[in-house]
Amino acid sequence: MRPAGGLARILVVYNESSSLIKGEPQDMLAEQGVIACAQVVAEALAGRCEVQCVPIHSDVEIALAPYSPTEWVVFNLGEGIQGRLFEEARIAWALEAMGYRLTGSRGDALARSTHKVHAKQLFTQAGIPTPRWRLYRNVSEVEDELGFPLIVKPVAEDASLGIGPEAVVHDLDALRERVGHTIACYRQAALVEEFIVGREFNVSLWGDAPDLLPLAEIDFHDFSDPVGQIVSFAAKWDATSFAYHHTPVLCPASVEERLAGRIQEAALAAWHVIGCQGYARVDMRVDAGDQPYVIEVNCNPDLSPDAGFFQAVRRIGCSYEEMVYRIVAMTLE
Repeated sequence: MRPAGGLARILVVYNESSSLIKGEPQDMLAEQGVIACAQVVAEALAGRCEVQCVPIHSDVEIALAPYSPTEWVVFNLGEGIQGRLFEEARIAWALEAMGYRLTGSRGDALARSTHKVHAKQLFTQAGIPTPRWRLYRNVSEVEDELGFPLIVKPVAEDASLGIGPEAVVHDLDALRERVGHTIACYRQAALVEEFIVGREFNVSLWGDAPDLLPLAEIDFHDFSDPVGQIVSFAAKWDATSFAYHHTPVLCPASVEERLAGRIQEAALAAWHVIGCQGYARVDMRVDAGDQPYVIEVNCNPDLSPDAGFFQAVRRIGCSYEEMVYRIVAMTLE
């Protein structure tokens, strides 16, 4: 909305948790990353909009009670309050129900993308290649069904929570151990995927069409073991780790035109299947035969200045401030 002064009034909404109800202690680093991102987004908007930062400590309804939905637009950075499952989707559903216009994807798309099995089922139905998988709710169910190596993930987390070198397993005993750890630590079923040895790309998209941003590839040059080439939690969030400093994003990626076309085609298909809006990032692995596999769709991906989405945006000549305001403009329009 635009008040008499002509400026949009924006609420930058984000989660601020003092503790987590599940997961690893290090997972708080991702929470702190959200807070830092909210601050820089608010600073980027301050020159063009009236901005208020609104942290959510318990419930989004309580946090937004002072702000009328007829006067304010929400820049939605809300994720998992205290690590609760599907809070990102619930926050978006609540914002919609309360009548706010908000940036990014809506609750249904966030829920579809967050539950990795539901997303993979949609990919398969649409003919989008994705690694073979199994879902285990109990260690007693675990069998050697897919061959090795495999990667084990919590079924409904993002931000690489629960993913480190130990998540890649090479035999049945290690698989059972990791599945048991994931179920106990993250209090949810474990997704087991075939590990695609090869290159890793991400495709950033935004707008209604949407528009494809320059293709990006993760540079694993400093990891000699092919099965060690993953974007782990440490690579995303732990600035003291080797992985954080040795997994740079190469954007634009150096990739043969035909392969680039296949990657982009799969990314567009995944965007539409999940029902993304505003902006998203699609992560893929590509095997030795140049076959792309969609790993996951990240609705409302990290917008930090050093994150992959902005790295792609700036390659089209867009500043950080322009990127943030354009995301708002999509909602205002």
